[in-house]
Amino acid sequence: MRRDSRLSGVLHVLLHMAEHDGPMTSEVLAQAMSTNPVVIRRVMSGLRDQGYVKSEKGHGGGWTLACDLAAVTLRDVYEALGRPSLLAIGNRSDAPECLVEQAVNSALDQAFEDAEALLLARFGEVTLAALSADFHARLTAKGVSRVEDAHAS
Repeated sequence: MRRDSRLSGVLHVLLHMAEHDGPMTSEVLAQAMSTNPVVIRRVMSGLRDQGYVKSEKGHGGGWTLACDLAAVTLRDVYEALGRPSLLAIGNRSDAPECLVEQAVNSALDQAFEDAEALLLARFGEVTLAALSADFHARLTAKGVSRVEDAHAS
């Protein structure tokens, strides 16, 4: 089963935007995410609707951050993406009248709810500023002085 990596990709793009002075085009951001600019525009529109980014059209335009990194959490970004599924596993529903299936699904439902609640709580504790600080600590530890060289090292 293919994993949904939109959250990871968007966080990656947001950190690149935080390091860049001025707007970044959908084409440039698409290269950072190894995707199509149309995908970037679709994903970024949800972030724009929440006020995390803004866009300017025309020559010299593009996407810029419109938020304080310390005020936005992973959970905020996750919700702006439309709350994609957190778990790749689910319940069997071939025989909803089967009492065994009902018992199994009831136990699994509770476990899934508990796991999602824990994950969302953790998402709410991590800010974009914390991710940026971790990134900068990794740059320093690797002896990389230019942000542009971060991918190359």
